[in-house]
Parts: sequence; structure tokens; C-alpha cells
Amino acid sequence: MEVAFIPDYLIPESLSLPVALFLLASSTITSMITASLGAGGGVLLLVLMATWMPPAAIIPVHGMIQLGSNFGRATLTWRHVDWRVIAAFAPGVLVGAALGAWLLVNLPAHIWQLTIALFVLYLCWGPALPKGAFGAPGVFLASALTSFVSLFVGATGPLVAAFIKQIHADRFKTVATFATAMTLQHAPKALVFGIAGFVFLEWLPFILAMIACGFAGTWLGLRVLKSLSNRWFSLIFNLVLTALAVRLLWQASASAGWW
Repeated sequence: MEVAFIPDYLIPESLSLPVALFLLASSTITSMITASLGAGGGVLLLVLMATWMPPAAIIPVHGMIQLGSNFGRATLTWRHVDWRVIAAFAPGVLVGAALGAWLLVNLPAHIWQLTIALFVLYLCWGPALPKGAFGAPGVFLASALTSFVSLFVGATGPLVAAFIKQIHADRFKTVATFATAMTLQHAPKALVFGIAGFVFLEWLPFILAMIACGFAGTWLGLRVLKSLSNRWFSLIFNLVLTALAVRLLWQASASAGWW
């Protein structure tokens, strides 16, 4: 039975109507999670999309949805953005994306999953990194590496979030700066995957609908964020990132055939 108020052109051929509606609702919920808890929503959405979408479409479509969602979050919280961090982060995105576009190779998934997971756990629970690591050179290097890896694995958000959390204790600065950084990191994907031959036009109406639902989720999530203290936010943030890191460790062991 078709739903009359949803035109057929809004739904890609590879998705059924129930799945499309579920993913639209998921975009709202996962954006709310990221806006209120600082991280986690993007990875959760990636997992849900990977369940039903064609493998070749997952990372480019997810990247465009995350671009729109993070841009909306950055717009709503722009007064809290640490622009000094972003000024060092932006050039690293260009370098990492350019290198990734040049290579465009299939990297061993378990190596990146394991590396990201261990770095996230260290940044959450290990000794604080030297202050020099958070200067312009350190931010540039972190940006270049995560931007390069994001073109292939699409799961560097937790690492970027954990890195930025080491710089700021204020929850609004963390959320705002992370959103702006991820907006920059997802932006080159349209060009890179477009050059590689991915046809975004087929998915464009669905992507725009997912972004609109994500914006609603962000607005709701920021209302929740206001009710949290910095202390509670930091604890929940670290627990969410730890859960994501454990999931990456499990994926790495499965990919490598360790069990």
C-alpha cells in the first residue's frame, strides 16, 4: 500500500518505503543524540544505513547527510565555536582529502578500526596529551589523518570528538567545535566520490529529507544539552565514546578473523 503524500522520486529505488521512513526517523533521533551527548549519533546512523543500503552508497550518502546535519548543528551553536581550532583544522582537511582522493584504495578495515578504537579509549581515559599536541600543528595533523581515513571507513567522528573534548571542558564549545570540524571533514566527500563515479542525483531528495529530519533532532538535542552540567556531560560523553570504541574493537576482531 503506497502512502500518497510521499512522492516516489523522494525514495531511491533500492529502498522500500518502510525502510526510508525508518531511516528518516533515525536521522532525527541520532542527531538528537549527537547534539545532547556530543557524539554517537553519526556512527549509529551509519550502522542503520549499512543494514539496508547498497554498500557502494553507504559512505558517500552518509557523508552528505552528516555534512548537512553537522552544518545545522554548527549554525545553531556558532557562538560557541573555537575558531582557533577550526583555523588549524581546515587546512588538514584539504591535505587529508587530497591524499585520499589521490590514493582511493581499499585499506584493511581491521587496522583502522583497531587504531581508531585504541586512540579513542586513550583520549577518554588515559593521561592527558601534552599541551603542545593541541596547538596548531597537532590539530592540523589530527585533521589530516582523520580526513584521509574518513574517505574509506566513515567512522572517524569518535576520534575527532575525543580529540576536541581534550581541548575543551565546556559542553557547548565541545559540541559546537566538533560540529564545525565535521562539517569541514565531510564537505570534500561530494567532490571525491563524484569524481570516482558515484551518482548523487539519485539519492539527493532522500539526502535532503534526512538532513531536514536531522536538523529537527539537533534542535531537540540542544534543549537537552542545556539541562546537563559540564561534569555530567563529560562523563556521558566519555561513556558514549567508549561504547563506540568497544564496537570498533569488536568489528576489528571480526574483520581480521580473530574469532
